Amino acid sequence: MKIGLDARLTYYTHGGISNYIRHLAPTLPALDPANEYVIFHSRKARESLPVPANARRADCRTPAHHRFERFALGVELLPHRLDLLHSPDFIPPHGPFRSVITIHDLTFLRYPQFLTAESRRYYNDQIHAAVQRADAILADSDATRVDVLELLRVPADKVATVYLAPDDRFRPLPAEAVDAVATRHNIPILYLLFVGTFEPRKNVAGLLTAYARLPGDVPPLVLVGNKGWLFDETMSRIRELGLAGRVHFIQDVPADDLPALYCGAGALVLPSHYEGFGLPVLEAFACGAPVVIADRASLPEIAGGAAALCDPDDPASIAHAIQTVLTDSAYRQTLIAKGRARVKEFSWEKCARETLAVYRSVISNQ
Repeated sequence: MKIGLDARLTYYTHGGISNYIRHLAPTLPALDPANEYVIFHSRKARESLPVPANARRADCRTPAHHRFERFALGVELLPHRLDLLHSPDFIPPHGPFRSVITIHDLTFLRYPQFLTAESRRYYNDQIHAAVQRADAILADSDATRVDVLELLRVPADKVATVYLAPDDRFRPLPAEAVDAVATRHNIPILYLLFVGTFEPRKNVAGLLTAYARLPGDVPPLVLVGNKGWLFDETMSRIRELGLAGRVHFIQDVPADDLPALYCGAGALVLPSHYEGFGLPVLEAFACGAPVVIADRASLPEIAGGAAALCDPDDPASIAHAIQTVLTDSAYRQTLIAKGRARVKEFSWEKCARETLAVYRSVISNQ
């Protein structure tokens, strides 16, 4: 059997979906040596993902998220005579092969106000054709699976939940390594941490409002990520709340610095309105940081009772959860211990094995 994995997105972005692809590309072929794998890259990508002997690279001219992607990529794939193609960014091309897609979240349907008009048009134009074309759909969480079933009217037996996992580099680090990273980024030794894109869905505005309600002696707030839609409004909120000296932004953080930033945090705070999975929760657990999350979408599911919950629509609730984690030492240590136990339930090998099971089910039903 010849299986294709669409890895073109790794050339264009380095976020969550690219990270997902980077783990699947070597792990799937290694667990499935009887079959041949073709890893499709952008022809512009100099990097080749490391893969075992039963996998090879193929280059594609069609860019990710091109308006004619489904047709153009389908033509490019024809000579490869695939039995199955996995589209990790949910947009499958046309072609004479079985199709598995991954839907990471349905923000554009559940909370359309959190996207730009252009993004809404693009995803809305693609999603219905995508789920019709797909022979099987992977969802990052049960919460996302429910969204797929409810919002897209997909048969239940077509959608499987397969959890993601944190990278192995996320682990407790020596104090000197943590302090060195804090010094390099010019932040204090102790702080509250947010990790994610600075955009409305992540509820940075709500976090800032909640932070302004906390006593003046709480640790500074460090926001790690990249600018998203309406970033200027976030900066305006900081000025309005008088937080300019207490909030630090760190953009384009090197991947190797992120574990130390989790290790040095008094707490990770993720009060998002909507997450399809919420990988920073598990990354923080693995590093031994306590976590505050919104009581919405996939976050409570992924945390599994190991995080403090808050109402993302209520700044007082967010502030209370943060203050409790910072001041109640027994509760704090309980969360840390539960987090370390919870994260052990997730691994990329498990993700790949469950993904392979879906591939085999699709092929056997051919």
